[in-house]
Amino acid sequence: MLVLAACGSAPKRGPAPAAAAPKVVDVAPEDPARANEVLMRALGLVGTPYRYGGNTPSGGFDCSGLVGFVFLDAARVYLPRTTREIARYKARVPPDDRLAAGDLVLFADKGDIFHVGIYVGEGRFVHAPSTGGTVRLDRIDGPYWGRHYAGARRILY
Repeated sequence: MLVLAACGSAPKRGPAPAAAAPKVVDVAPEDPARANEVLMRALGLVGTPYRYGGNTPSGGFDCSGLVGFVFLDAARVYLPRTTREIARYKARVPPDDRLAAGDLVLFADKGDIFHVGIYVGEGRFVHAPSTGGTVRLDRIDGPYWGRHYAGARRILY
């Protein structure tokens, strides 16, 4: 429950970790057609309300519910339900500064992964951030997310 609750709470303000998100260089996805399907599905959900434990467009999404729904619906890839399990999912780990559209981006506080989103390119990612919010686009190097960036996972290969 605590893992899902992390997506359901407002970002905590505190001391920044030692490293921030690197300047990201976009690389071509290995499977451009599947990546495009994932991106179109994710972007089409922008504005959907956040809901703790949510994993459908009609019921709303939390961060891992959004990621799981998009990858299953658009790419027929079943992902684990929680953020922590997604972080442990067997996938490639791309270099921090070389992300492809469709990569999962992870965020941590003191080494604990608490949030996941889908990288869309040009330094932006789609995610379901917190209670009272909606699915939206944010910058990976923004003031909050840049301090908590913890790497990526490449699912589409």
